[in-house]
Amino acid sequence: EGKISRLPELAAELVRLKVDVIVTWFTPAARAAKQATHEIPVVIALAGNPVENGLVESLARPGGNVTGMSIVGAELASKGVELIRELLPSARRVAALANAPDPFSGPFLEQIRLGGQAAGVTIDAVMIRGAEELEAAFSAMEQNRPDAMIVQASLPAKLVAELALKYRIPTVGIIRAFVEEGGLMTFTAAEADLYRHAAMYVDKILKGAKPADFPVEQPTKFELIINLKTAKALGLTVPASLLGRADQVIE
Repeated sequence: EGKISRLPELAAELVRLKVDVIVTWFTPAARAAKQATHEIPVVIALAGNPVENGLVESLARPGGNVTGMSIVGAELASKGVELIRELLPSARRVAALANAPDPFSGPFLEQIRLGGQAAGVTIDAVMIRGAEELEAAFSAMEQNRPDAMIVQASLPAKLVAELALKYRIPTVGIIRAFVEEGGLMTFTAAEADLYRHAAMYVDKILKGAKPADFPVEQPTKFELIINLKTAKALGLTVPASLLGRADQVIE
């Protein structure tokens, strides 16, 4: 429901149920689980920059009861600026839609700003503190309209995609779900591979291994996915060079 404030309560409930392993998706859920227990193993199925966000001590030696998969999401967000310029060479202003309660919003915005500096693009940070603020945020952007937008992964994908189409703003995400829900493009790690590896970690932990024994894995394969249906709805023509590099085109 886009309510990050509920995560500590939900994590605490899992601890009370005495589950054997907790698997988390995204940084807020991982942090809620880490804060709820120091004993139950926590496997991160997907999270950005786990060292910087305090989830593990290091990638090679995570320490404690947490390990799993890193999506290196901040760097993927920076790549979004390059994709926007390739799609829209005239783009000069890009909005970065960030999820304020998510600690990953800091690295997310930092990398986008660096990408903007390199590409000569102005970056407007738009901080969202809850799903109920999204409609007003899109409406406010009409006054200083961005050419495109990069969206943080932990925001409600379907709602953001629908609003972006309503306000006719091309969007780039950093997870597969975003483009599947109607976002224009996403450049992401091959998520299915990460989820399979997370399942392997769970299997080994259930057989007696300790989370601290497994380094945090980083993706080695990445995917560019383009939603042509959304492009047509926005009246955009995707360059052949971009389509040729796409791993998947949604029609």
